[in-house]
Amino acid sequence: MKITMIGTGYVGLVSGACFADFGHDVVCVDKDAGKIAAIESGRMPIFEPGLDHLVGSNAAAGRLTFTTDLAEGVKGADAIFIAVGTPSRRGDGHADLSYVYAAAKEIAESLDGPTVIVTKSTVPVGTGDEVERIVREARPDLDIQVVSNPEFLREGAAIGDFKRPDRVVVGTTGSERAMDVMAQVYRPLNLNQAPVMFTGRRTAELIKYAANAFLATKITFINEMADLCEAVGAEVQDVSRGIGLDNRIGSKFLHAGPGYGGSCFPKDTLALVKTGQDYDTPIRIVETVVQVNDLRKRAMGRKIVKALGGDARGKTVALLGLTFKPNTDDMRDAPSLAIVQALEDAGARIVAYDPEGMEVATPLMPGVSMAKDAYEAATGADALVLVTEWDAFRALDLKRLAASMSGAVLVDLRNIYPRREAEAAGFSLTRVGGKGVSI
Repeated sequence: MKITMIGTGYVGLVSGACFADFGHDVVCVDKDAGKIAAIESGRMPIFEPGLDHLVGSNAAAGRLTFTTDLAEGVKGADAIFIAVGTPSRRGDGHADLSYVYAAAKEIAESLDGPTVIVTKSTVPVGTGDEVERIVREARPDLDIQVVSNPEFLREGAAIGDFKRPDRVVVGTTGSERAMDVMAQVYRPLNLNQAPVMFTGRRTAELIKYAANAFLATKITFINEMADLCEAVGAEVQDVSRGIGLDNRIGSKFLHAGPGYGGSCFPKDTLALVKTGQDYDTPIRIVETVVQVNDLRKRAMGRKIVKALGGDARGKTVALLGLTFKPNTDDMRDAPSLAIVQALEDAGARIVAYDPEGMEVATPLMPGVSMAKDAYEAATGADALVLVTEWDAFRALDLKRLAASMSGAVLVDLRNIYPRREAEAAGFSLTRVGGKGVSI
């Protein structure tokens, strides 16, 4: 099949490369000529493990091509995926759908035959209806079906998630042709027995938001339990394991830390809250999740100041990890941004190291000095703070770090290091959700 992907951001590029790897003929379209040129030369616009090889091998095989010419890209396409950004709209928090609607209009005006337009971008309930109105108004002469196919990719594990998904959700208005086309698009997944779930279009749009809101709620719940553990003398890691072993709850997304960030959870939870308000069905749980998570990130800065004895003025704090999670260079809504701001407000000097995120982070935190590795970052620091749980930070030489520092404060916001190990190296350890001493 011929598939056209509109947008070469995170979702579009990963999805397009994976579809090509399945054997489909894929054209990726983007208006940014510089981005297209970079991709064609082998330079990826995002860091995602394995993506450069996947793109390169399929481009070399002729199954994956790139263009800035949308009209040329959509010619003869069986399915056209819209994978453009839907950021939070300034001022009110609603999802900004202007890029989706502009893409839909341009696609319709450029078509040379019937096709299925697939909304891959994360969009609020009812967006597919408006996309359908736009394309039918532009091309009443063509049979154009509009479906919703939300993505469920985790940054850092996106290729595996695409090829071995828990489920594929396809929302339609009941069109047999649209369902047949989408079944063929995802037929390569039959070997992995991945369920393809057909629903109504509005239902599919809501599934995406509901899934992200539920996961964000689990994260926020265990973070609040962590605060309670600290107050009563319990251990959050044991609490997490104790409840996670219940199959009705599950262990994933129950790791206490500095709060969630990234491209999805912050904007999707906020967009769901706004949708509930628009339909006069407020979602109080998610409203609280959004508020608690925003406050938590800043609170982590205060936690570090407290570990320094309550005064950070003139002191140096070394941060390990800046991205919102490992295996990505994504800094969107990363907890480190709020932590840095809180520390700078407290008068601290900050040095940081991140394996992939420093180039993106530098313009976002101009007052932070970037180091070449964890050990350089720690040299002369009064406190060392683990912010992002990169694999490279899981087995650091704590004695070497402690020996190079001016102070002996270790703040582990990801609970990587046991208390006994940290103290044996000479550190005074502050963790999240307890002292780190289990029976």
